[in-house]
Amino acid sequence: MDDATTAPIVSTPLRGRGLLADPGLNKGTAFTDDERTALGLVGLLPDSVETIDEQLARTRNEFDRMHDDLERHVYLRALQDHNETLFYAFLRANLRDTMPIVYTPTVGTATQQFSRIYRRSQGLFLSYRNRDTMAEQLDNVDHPVDVVVVTDGERILGLGDQGVGGIGIPNGKLALYSAFGGIDPTRTLPIVLDVGTNNEDRLADPEYLGWRHERVSGAEYDAFIDQFVTELGRRFPGVLLQWEDFASHNAARLVDAYRDRILSFNDDIEGTAAVALAAIWSAIAGTGRDLADQQFCIVGAGSAGTGIADMLVEALRAEGVDRPLEHLWILDRHGLLHDGRDDLAPYQTDLAHPRSHLDSNDLGDWPDGAVPIDKVIRRSRATVLIGVSGQPGLFPEPAIKALMDNTDRPVVMPLSNPTSRIEATPADIIRWTDGHALVATGSPFDPVEHNGTTHHISQANNVYVFPGLGLGAVAVGATSITPRLLMTAAKAVYGSEQGGVADGVLPPLDSVPEVSVRIARAVARQARDDGLTPPMTDEEIDSAIDRRMWRPVYPTVVPS
Repeated sequence: MDDATTAPIVSTPLRGRGLLADPGLNKGTAFTDDERTALGLVGLLPDSVETIDEQLARTRNEFDRMHDDLERHVYLRALQDHNETLFYAFLRANLRDTMPIVYTPTVGTATQQFSRIYRRSQGLFLSYRNRDTMAEQLDNVDHPVDVVVVTDGERILGLGDQGVGGIGIPNGKLALYSAFGGIDPTRTLPIVLDVGTNNEDRLADPEYLGWRHERVSGAEYDAFIDQFVTELGRRFPGVLLQWEDFASHNAARLVDAYRDRILSFNDDIEGTAAVALAAIWSAIAGTGRDLADQQFCIVGAGSAGTGIADMLVEALRAEGVDRPLEHLWILDRHGLLHDGRDDLAPYQTDLAHPRSHLDSNDLGDWPDGAVPIDKVIRRSRATVLIGVSGQPGLFPEPAIKALMDNTDRPVVMPLSNPTSRIEATPADIIRWTDGHALVATGSPFDPVEHNGTTHHISQANNVYVFPGLGLGAVAVGATSITPRLLMTAAKAVYGSEQGGVADGVLPPLDSVPEVSVRIARAVARQARDDGLTPPMTDEEIDSAIDRRMWRPVYPTVVPS
């Protein structure tokens, strides 16, 4: 592993097996002879002293010998429990192979199988049953915390209510924060709010490890959330809280309710929106057209779909568009969102298409029920099609081909996770458009060969945005995550206002560590300019980020 970072020196009172049991300090066979003598490790390790590169090679061999992806997931989690530095070094050295294992799509299977594959606690389990001692439970965390990712497990990816198994999502997200955003893993905390589950399979499973109770809702749920935010802010002032995989009826209202009380954002809403906007900007940059020239059809009006729409409204307004809603066509299971409907959720009403606009364009004949997607695309003249529905196969060939009547380079983004939930596969989209579509997906896909051309499929994964966003906000002590900061992060993803990347819609995943630093600097400067931080020069911002950057390098360990 090539890392020029000077190894830090760490002192510890731990010795012998106690030291080997500490995943933050354990180096395994990489402890030097001097360290082994000083720390009581002689005889507790094989004689050979290895470099981290030699350990990485052995880890790779073990990883390749696993029989399936879930087994690889369990193996990497065990490695994290045993040796955090080696775990993160392995992630960074094998990004393309480990991302789908640590996070989507394999993490979805891991949440479903959580109670069966559980080995060791990673994170904090705040049960509604024990709500009276929440303060004491948070006080049991004996280390400083910069970043928390929290879920209540109700809407895990496209898999629905997984109860306490949802802890796998915060675990996966925080692994990416540390591997690619430089957040010290010893200063992160995954949390699941175990408020029960309505998943009958989980409740009937004798191995289920969560609170066996139907899901708490209403005033009791809200009081529990408020108690959590209050106690978290007390225990860890200035912490960044990332809301993750809350159901649509809670997601938007919670982030709105607590945005001004604690530094926070919802990754499903705002992180997804930022990376989607980054992909759109990058895709259209090479077509010679502007954002204002596009018509957007978003299929799926939950938290992700409305989050993308909200960010597109902000971006269109920034480009001088007076009526941005006229560029947005959002569908849910009942058809187009328009202001003539009386069944819209509160988070949908501000995004409803003006019915008057439909009438003025002779579109008032749309029925109130579901409308075929290809008809919506033709009537709206859509040039960008985004799927966040969780409904596999929802984009049929007629819908994709309808885009070609509106533009010669359509942008198609089936973003639903995991892979089994995708609206259309990249291979089909490329074939149906004869290679003209610009494609980005939510899950990883192999390149597609078509008529002698290789099409690299960008994964519009939130990992492009949230590690750098978090690093920048934490490093400079930002007080709020605003839409402007999110748009700044999106713009920084591809690094240029003039054009996107040549190979795929987004930069290659291998570049995520560099992208994260670029985003952190851009976000920190924007926060400073918007008065969200103390006064700082650019040099001070860069220095603050560099000081925060954790890298997977073994320290020199000495006895205290």
